[in-house]
Order: sequence, then structure tokens, then C-alpha cells
Amino acid sequence: MGEMDLKKAEYYTNRELSWLGFNNRILGEARDVTLPLFERLKFLSITASNLDEFFMIRVASLKDMVHAGYTKKDISGMTAQEQLKKILKETHELVDQQYSTYNRSLIPALKKRGLKIISEHESLSEEQKKFVDAYFEENVYPVLTPMAMDSSRPFPLIRNKTLNIGALICRKDGKEKHKTLDFATVQVPSVLPRIVELPEGKDGEKRVILLEEIIERNIGQLFLSYDVVCAHPYRVMRNADLTIDEDEAEDLLKEIQKQLKKRQWGEVIRLEIEGKIDKRLLDILKEEFAVKDSDVFEIGGPLDLTFLMKLYGMEGFEEYKVKKYIPQPVPALMNDDSIFANIRKGDILLHHPYMTFAPVVDFVKQAAKDPNVLAIKQTLYRVSGNSPIIAALAQAAENGKQVSVLVELKARFDEENNIIWAKKLEKAGCHVIYGLVGLKTHSKITLVVRREEDGIRRYVHLGTGNYNDSTAKLYTDCGLLTCAEPIGEDATAVFNMLSGYSEPKHWNDLAVAPIWLRKRFLKLIEREKNWAKEGKEAHIIAKMNSLCDWEIIAALYAASAAGVKIELIIRGICCLKVGIPHISENISVRSIVGNFLEHARIFYFYNDGAEELYMGSADWMPRNLDKRVEIVFPLKDEKIKQQAKHILDIQLADNLKAHILQPDGSYEKIDRRGKKTLICAQDYFCEEAIKNAKQPLDPVLDHVFIPAEAAAEQNKLQMYENIYDKDNS
Repeated sequence: MGEMDLKKAEYYTNRELSWLGFNNRILGEARDVTLPLFERLKFLSITASNLDEFFMIRVASLKDMVHAGYTKKDISGMTAQEQLKKILKETHELVDQQYSTYNRSLIPALKKRGLKIISEHESLSEEQKKFVDAYFEENVYPVLTPMAMDSSRPFPLIRNKTLNIGALICRKDGKEKHKTLDFATVQVPSVLPRIVELPEGKDGEKRVILLEEIIERNIGQLFLSYDVVCAHPYRVMRNADLTIDEDEAEDLLKEIQKQLKKRQWGEVIRLEIEGKIDKRLLDILKEEFAVKDSDVFEIGGPLDLTFLMKLYGMEGFEEYKVKKYIPQPVPALMNDDSIFANIRKGDILLHHPYMTFAPVVDFVKQAAKDPNVLAIKQTLYRVSGNSPIIAALAQAAENGKQVSVLVELKARFDEENNIIWAKKLEKAGCHVIYGLVGLKTHSKITLVVRREEDGIRRYVHLGTGNYNDSTAKLYTDCGLLTCAEPIGEDATAVFNMLSGYSEPKHWNDLAVAPIWLRKRFLKLIEREKNWAKEGKEAHIIAKMNSLCDWEIIAALYAASAAGVKIELIIRGICCLKVGIPHISENISVRSIVGNFLEHARIFYFYNDGAEELYMGSADWMPRNLDKRVEIVFPLKDEKIKQQAKHILDIQLADNLKAHILQPDGSYEKIDRRGKKTLICAQDYFCEEAIKNAKQPLDPVLDHVFIPAEAAAEQNKLQMYENIYDKDNS
């Protein structure tokens, strides 16, 4: 066989289409009748929220390219124009599937469980009409701002993502009634609950109606001198991609604040309208928003399905939800010693949300109060609304400690939040660094410098996820607590680099992007390829969120062709193709979509038996390897290595939530029939964490693989199928 051409476009999948495939997998969970009903509502809500962000950023970026005349092809050989065409076709199909799931499956199933969503105000009973009208008068009417368009009033500015009701109105008086139709609009206020509970009927059924239906029913009260000819909800999605010329921006903080305001008024890239909309009204909206037919989505149900997350939170339906998991204590920390004393005993691996995030918070809290702590340094990308970490850092500065915090202002959709926190930290006396020009700081690192009897000791936390105590309950991530001197030295070098642009002469253990992380990964893949060429066993396992870097994929193809066994666990985007003859036949890809969002990055290299494992903040994407400050760290402790390998082993054994990539680019769930054991990795880790927390003196080091009993899982499956059968009978 001659030299392989690994640049062929047909060897790669388009990034955006791969992402749509991922959102389809989430939609698959909403359609899965074996899941509790309210969990399915949650997944459908997630698909809607994901699609919004996809349009605001990814589709917007492609439209910008088209406007700029950019014709360069992506790795799959598609221009921006070609991508847009294909994306719009597939998103229309996806939206149709979303509403088919909502109307044909979920709404009837909810009704069977005693919850009815009244989708049209016309179907209200007389008693309900009285309630709704009174609710409108007392709670809604005072908040509304109706706006009309005529010769003296231009078309109003409609904010991004807001739900609005458009109407055609004509004057009640005079002969012009049938000649002149004016456009009017009113925003559905986001400050009011979108779901309104109606009084319970005699049958005990709980009924709800959406706020837009209440406003639509009473819209005549907003335009008293007019007849309302028609009224329909609509929603616009705008370009929300922030483009900041950092070199020109004198003050990045002010520039970002300015750009945030602009986000509300960017180009309209999607218009959602009610399926039965009056054509005259639609024509006005299309003209004013300057959208093409392909950008218009006719919706067969309520616009913006993210309200389903609020429905999920309703009380009284707990039996149709997965029992809330409580993160468990970390066995290594279940004693009365300080966190620093425990770290000195040996490295500690954290696995969230199975283990609690509290030790990460305590690490900063204890450091803030400890008189022997001299300095705390931390990178912050996304934090929670009322972050205990922020509070602890502020307290540490007030206690006279040297506190340096890198706050990434360019963390998408969290910019505003981060600006607020940054200002608070500055006021408390922290030294705040506002990211680096041209780079996003995405790494997750905390350094605590402590004076001890034998001199200065550095304690470090490194993680795969954000310092966010809220998302830590929903995202699966890993973290390492260590006081190993080589990592401590590297951590100091990282912060010196971030604050003073001084790159060290050498690094001990940490691999940092954009300096040399790409080279490190390529070298590790190359090494496995060389072992395979020598006829030795060669094996790579890599778990991440996304894989779309051409150079990395080409390296994996070359390694696979040489005989390396490559197992990839990739939640979202995967531009690599499996099953290409002589190229990717040794590669398998699985995507796990479960109750928690898979977010950890773990990398395993067999290395002729001298196994190496790494964790970090970086995916295999150009942005992570070339345009962000990322950290990947090795696992040196043998016990920790086994724990990390165990995580990978269980995920590779998952046959309930894993979707396997096929050679045609589709993903299929594993056929459960005939399987002696059924394994859901996330459930397995939950049960394992509960078990380990009960026996802290003897934590599970040598993991015995005990999968879920097939019979129990089969019974659960049968139960859900029985429920579904009843629903459809």
C-alpha cells in the first residue's frame, strides 16, 4: 500500500452537521419510552436550548462568512454557503421531530398522568375564561408595552430570543376599516411565569396554560380603538457572536460591555412563527426582519420549548422523575484532618457529580482562613450565580493574602456575570487579570502557597470542569488535588505566564496550550503508532466533548492504519469517520447521553505496558489547541491511574446509554437483546460512590467490575413499556 492521502474531504464529517447529530441523540432521549415522563420533557427542553445557541453562534458565524464572500472549504470539503443550505434543511427536520415528539407523544402522556396543557385559549371553559381574564387584568396588563407601526412609528426593535405576539389591527371607526391594516406587537414579559396554573377541576386534573395564550386572548384590551384582525406568537434569533478587535480595544472590559448590548440587535438569522399564522402578518415580519423563507420556521405548537424545564420543576409529579442523586463524600477526605493534611498523604482524585464538589470549595475556603497560607491563585471561566468560591477569594484578600484571579471575560454567554464578579473581587483587594489578548483562558487551576515547618509548600487543584458549584451537580468532571512539587512549580509558571507573559524555560509535568499541547498529543499518538509498527500491542482511549481537529484526526487515522486499537468516547462533535477501509477500521467512537452531561477529558496511552494517563480542560479542537490557554496534566500516582482507567472501562462497557458511530455517520444504540448484563455507566458510578462513602476506611482501589443485574434492568424496562402501552391504548 502506498502513501495514504489523509487530507481527502470524504474522510471527514462536517462539524456543524455532527453537532446536529448530537442534538438528535438528545432528542432520542426525549422519545425514549423507557425513561420517566418528566425526564423526557427535560431532554426536549435541552434540545431547544441547544438549538438556540447553535443558531446564535454557529449559524451566525457561517452567515458572516457568506456575507464576507469567504469561500474556503472546511475539512469535509464544504463551503459556508453549502453548510448553511444543509444545516437549514436538517434543522427544519429536527424541529419537526421536536414538535412531533411534543404533540404526539408527550402531551397525551402528560394528560394520562393528570396534567393537561391547554394549548389554545379558545378551548377554555367559561370558568377558566373568567380566571384567565382576571389573571390578565391583575398580573399581566400592567407589565405589557404594546407597540404599533404606522407612518409615524417605525417597526419596533425586537430583542433577541424574546417571545412576542404580532397582530394586524384596523381602526374601528370610519370607512377605511377594510383598507388599512396596521402592524402591532407586544413582548411576552419574561419577568412573569410562562406557565400559569388554572384552578383544579372536579376531576382532580391539573391544568396549565401558557402566558402567551392569556395575552392573545386579551390582546384587544391593548388596542381599544382598533379591531384585532389576527394575533400570532413569533420569536427571532439574532447573531450573538461577539467579535472584538482586542488590539483596537483600549479597555477590554468596556468593549465587552458595549458588545453585550449589541448582541440584542444583531442580524436576524431565524424567525419562528406559529404554524397557522396569517400570511399578511408573516409577510410583514419577513420583510422587516429581512429573512429568507429557509430562515422561517413554522411551528406546530408553542414556541420556545425551554418552558418544559419549568414544567419539569412542577411539584406533585415526583414519581415520573429520576430520583435526585446526592453527590457523595470523598473517601480520602472523610476524617477530621485539614484538606492540606489529607493532600499531603497522597494525590486525591475527584469524580463529580458522583463525589461532591464541596472539597474544591473547601480548598479555597480553608486557604482563605488559614494563617499559614500566603497566596491563592485561580483561573475562573464560568462560576455560579452566588459562588462560594468568589466569596472565599474575596475573604482571603481581606485577610491580607496575596490573591490573583484570572477572570475570562470572553466566556460565551457568561461575559456579563464575569464582569460583575471581577469588579467585586477587585474591590475586595484581589489582583484581577482579564484574560490574555487573542486567547481565551479555559484552563481550570488553583494554586495555594502555604508556609510550613519544612518550608514553602504548594498545593494545586487541577480540573476538567469549571469552578461552578451549580453545574458540578449536573456535569461529569474529574479533578486532582496534589502537592507534588513538579506540578507546584508548573502551576507557579502558569500564573506567571498569565500575569506577566513570562514563559518558563522548561515545564515538568503540565502540558499547556497554545504553547506545546498539540505537539504533546501528536507525539503520544505517534508513539503508539510506532509500537504497533514494531508488532507490539498499542492502544489509545480518549474521552472528550468534541473532536474536530484535522491534524489530530489524521494522526489517529495513521495510527489506526498501523494497527493501533483506538477507542474514543466523544459526547458531541466528531469529525472523524469510522470503518474507512485500511484507515479507520481500528477506531470505534461512542457517545454517552445520560442524565448528567459528560464533560471530563481523559486520555490513555498503553505505551508498551508503561501506561500513561492524562486529564485536562482541552478537547481535540483547533480552538482548544491553538487559541486557548488549556492545561493537560499527567496522573502519576498508581492508585489514581487505576481509578481513572476504571472510569474509562465502565464507560466503554456502557450498553444502555452509549450510541455507537456507524460508518455512514449515523449513531445507533447497542442492541440490548440477549445481553446478560445491562450497564449504564452513570448509574454505576452513582451506586459505586454511595458504596465507597459507606466504607471510607477501605476505599475501593482494586475495582471489581459488577455490572447491573440484567433481570433488574429488564424489569425496569418492562415497567416503562407497560406504562407506555397503557398511554397508547
